[in-house]
Amino acid sequence: MDDVKLQKLVEDLSSSLFHKPFKHKATFNNRLRTTGGRYMLGSHNIDINPKYYVEHGLDEMIGIIKHELCHYHLHIEGKGYKHGDQDFKDLLMKVDAPRFCTPLIKTPKPKAVSLTYKCTRCGQEYKRKRRVDTSRMVCGKCAGKIYLIEKG
Repeated sequence: MDDVKLQKLVEDLSSSLFHKPFKHKATFNNRLRTTGGRYMLGSHNIDINPKYYVEHGLDEMIGIIKHELCHYHLHIEGKGYKHGDQDFKDLLMKVDAPRFCTPLIKTPKPKAVSLTYKCTRCGQEYKRKRRVDTSRMVCGKCAGKIYLIEKG
């Protein structure tokens, strides 16, 4: 699905469920990480996380769109559009929109590269994630020269 099809889907859902037009932009936003979608108060645009469509399918994405459209229409009408507002909760129930989206499957973070440095004088070892300039840095214990012994 691309942005054009998403825009059409949002417009169709807005007119069929809310009986009001959606006059702004709906786009996929790859930078969203922890949320399924977001409604922007200033521009009235809606961003959708494409990972939810890939992992959970069209039904989950439609639920996210309905949720964001609740924010959209209530904000435009000047009613309570925030998650804690009763107007918002009532509209969610009316259009059968989820309050929260299903969490994404967590992918493990790549292991950080660790560098080990050793003092030539006292043998003290230092583990670092970033490289150290050995010509400028000295041992904190005895002020001896340090050198890189392993990358891992």
